[in-house]
Amino acid sequence: MARTIKCIPFLAAAIMTVGLACASVWAQQNPKRLIMKDGTYQTATQWEIKSDRVRYYSAERYDWEELPKDVVDWPATDKYNKERQGSRDETIKEIAKEDEADEREAPLVAPGLRLPNTGGVFLFDQFNNQPQLVELIQNGSELNKHMGRNILRSAINPLALSSTQTIELKGEHARVQSHVGQPAIYLNIDTTDNSQPQFTQKASDKDQQPNRYGIVRVEQKKDVRIVGKLNVAMYGKVSQKESWIPVTASPLGDWVRLTPSQPLPPGEYAVVELLEKKQINLFVWDFGVNPAAPQNPSAWVPKQPDKSNTGTNQSPVLEKRPK
Repeated sequence: MARTIKCIPFLAAAIMTVGLACASVWAQQNPKRLIMKDGTYQTATQWEIKSDRVRYYSAERYDWEELPKDVVDWPATDKYNKERQGSRDETIKEIAKEDEADEREAPLVAPGLRLPNTGGVFLFDQFNNQPQLVELIQNGSELNKHMGRNILRSAINPLALSSTQTIELKGEHARVQSHVGQPAIYLNIDTTDNSQPQFTQKASDKDQQPNRYGIVRVEQKKDVRIVGKLNVAMYGKVSQKESWIPVTASPLGDWVRLTPSQPLPPGEYAVVELLEKKQINLFVWDFGVNPAAPQNPSAWVPKQPDKSNTGTNQSPVLEKRPK
């Protein structure tokens, strides 16, 4: 019996703690106003009239209080709370409509995984059998003119001057690595930006044309990755050489879906924008293919639906009403 008596204070304290927590949450849910005849008001979550008194739960002090019924301006109280509730309902409806519109505009690439409405370039990956979206950041490549070698050659035989210039990315590997050999890449970029350098002039059209983008195999050399080569003849003709990958491109709303026609072997790659006169944009979206790579830290994973009390994603079972 003594041991049972010792447990009672602890049990009472636990019940009191839970009760206070519930009351605190309850008090914060959509408080109303009791407006007084003198123009002041009390913020309350609920109230009840008992004889000539009004008993209300204060949303500010989290406790039950009382005041005379005659000091309350009941018409003003009813008008304010009805208008506030109506405004709140309209706001909720507007937010729901906006969310529905956003979901209709953004393509769904996997259950619970949707492309953003803000656009961008995203690689669809699979890591440990989980679908993931990884954003590809545009990487500015550099034009290496190999001037040291060319100056030496021109000094020996100036009439035979021609040059080979390489388009290079810094680093041995891209920041994003695909764990599958045939990743789908989704593009929705702003084609109105004309702030690029001379070699990267944008084309005049503003639409997301499927044939506007391609994938090239990147050559790895020491601390750089070579996207392509420019051969400049002595009479000024420029020819480009890149290792193109056969791809399938298809429009998807405001997006373009780019997929390699065959699985890519492990290595480094880049998504390039095709410009006028058979040129490419020096600003590319680089990625690698490496099934053994760790998970990409910035990957987007599917949003899981909220679980019900049954521990499933189904509707919750009906429960008996408390007696």
